[in-house]
Amino acid sequence: MKKQILSLALIAAIGFTAPAFGATPAKSTAPASPAWVQQSNKDAAILMKVMAQYSPETATFFGIPGFDDKVMDLGPGIDDRVTKSMQDVVTQLQARLAVEKDPNVRQDLQIMINTANERIEGLQVGKAVASWFDAPSAVFSGIQGLLQDQTQPERRALATKRLQRYVGLTPDTKPLMELAKDRYNESLAYPGVVMPARIEVEDALAKTDTYIAGIEKLFAKYKFTDAGPALAAMKTQLTDYNKWTREVVLPKARPDAKLPPAVYAFSLKQKGIDIAPLDLIARAETQFMETRAAMRQLAPIVAKEKGLKLKDPNDYIAVINELKKKSIPNDKLESSYRVVIDQIDPIIRRERIVDVPQRPMIMRLGSEAESAAQPAPHFLPAPMIGNTGQQGQFVLPIAVKGADGKALAYDDFNNEAVRWTLSAHEGRPGHELQFTRMLENGVSLARSMFAFNSVNVEGWALYAEAEMVPYEPVDGQMFALQFRLMRAARAMLDPMLNLGMIDRERAGNILLNDVGLSPGMTKQELDRYMFNSPGQAGSYFYGYQRILQLRMATEVALGKKFDRLAFNNFILDQGMLPPDLLKQAVEEQFIPRYK
Repeated sequence: MKKQILSLALIAAIGFTAPAFGATPAKSTAPASPAWVQQSNKDAAILMKVMAQYSPETATFFGIPGFDDKVMDLGPGIDDRVTKSMQDVVTQLQARLAVEKDPNVRQDLQIMINTANERIEGLQVGKAVASWFDAPSAVFSGIQGLLQDQTQPERRALATKRLQRYVGLTPDTKPLMELAKDRYNESLAYPGVVMPARIEVEDALAKTDTYIAGIEKLFAKYKFTDAGPALAAMKTQLTDYNKWTREVVLPKARPDAKLPPAVYAFSLKQKGIDIAPLDLIARAETQFMETRAAMRQLAPIVAKEKGLKLKDPNDYIAVINELKKKSIPNDKLESSYRVVIDQIDPIIRRERIVDVPQRPMIMRLGSEAESAAQPAPHFLPAPMIGNTGQQGQFVLPIAVKGADGKALAYDDFNNEAVRWTLSAHEGRPGHELQFTRMLENGVSLARSMFAFNSVNVEGWALYAEAEMVPYEPVDGQMFALQFRLMRAARAMLDPMLNLGMIDRERAGNILLNDVGLSPGMTKQELDRYMFNSPGQAGSYFYGYQRILQLRMATEVALGKKFDRLAFNNFILDQGMLPPDLLKQAVEEQFIPRYK
């Protein structure tokens, strides 16, 4: 768990419509919230203040004012200090729960109490692995969080101060890289501690120069004139940290990337997967077989319609490889994706899938440093505190580098047919719509941030893909099935690798030869399972299953009264509730309303 120190920085956006900590945020685009949401958000400020205190970068991500010139706390005793702060939060929230009458606020309070307790548990569980983390990546992410086109100029102007704090050029700071070394050395004394995985360390070492260049380009882009000394110190310190990692950490790194059982179990819990890993594997194996059979059935139809000359038209991998040959140059990717994106909204409205905003969504290519930090397509949410019109962005990476620093072949997202399902997942009706809905509807902080779980977020996005499949061209449907096959493979391979049931080479062969992924995509998939985010990969498949189960039960309960548009809108209006709470909301509110 290399990101244990950063455990407060949840990878999600939030919906928060009340001022934070007495500050006066910029004018928000969100509507006035119901009284219970306003009360819930006041309660949430207790937890949010602690999170911002220890991880100001998280506050920047969420749009909270007052923290843009500060950096994460890696000082001595960080685990004990965070634990004490979270225990105090639990005490305060429990006191409010004891007197609160509104059922919605009570549910939100319980969500936040669970979140704080989970942070405490995570700090303890994380002591099983030495506290080394990728400091160059953390610095890049912290600077990029400020230096974006949609960030207000007065906030961007604080990037130099943040960089100065990273490198210790302000009187009250010590360089982040030195603090990281100290925490690593301290963690070696934990009983039974295991070293970080060699493959993780080597991957980080290969990207340091990319992050340094990426930070320098950001400061140059926005024409900073006062950042020179801090940039010079940053380059020296990150290079030194790289050297220290290579000489001190790498020789001790463990050759096996498999996590200790307790750490992996906690990772699954954090992601929202509440079934045993072996049960997840069994379900995914069945889905893999069913999806592969569907691809074999569709392959000859696609081959005939597209005029593909193949020895075996039933060979779905051969069909996919032929479709990938219609590649799109990098300088044409944004405009090409826009052609499909502009067709999706009218389809969603015509077919009454879900309500969508009138404004177009944003899609752009990732920089080289962004692609190194996040090598898979992803959605970058807009700040939801003090939002003045900023929009979330569907970001498409352009390259994946191996441990030797060389770019790997990566042809999974730059062909014409794949645009449909990828846009549906990252854009609409997937991630972009879910986060935009929270922003525009004023979902409570507890239900949007603190209830965050990958099972909800990724489950909805995969469900969104499935909702669009019937209205896509047949070659687009082929890639939709391939992506569904990949999600089943993820739910198999992630736990299998972490339970020692399969090795990386065999898992890679499955992704390359049975799913049809490129070498670059295969690498980022395996890295995701083994060290970037163990346990997260299964959330797509499991979340999709839970929504399908819930929808079928609702259709059975309502019969002809079932309305897909109303159901999908209701699901989005619940924010990011975990599966059991989402099920409860449908059973207690949606079904009675329409029955």
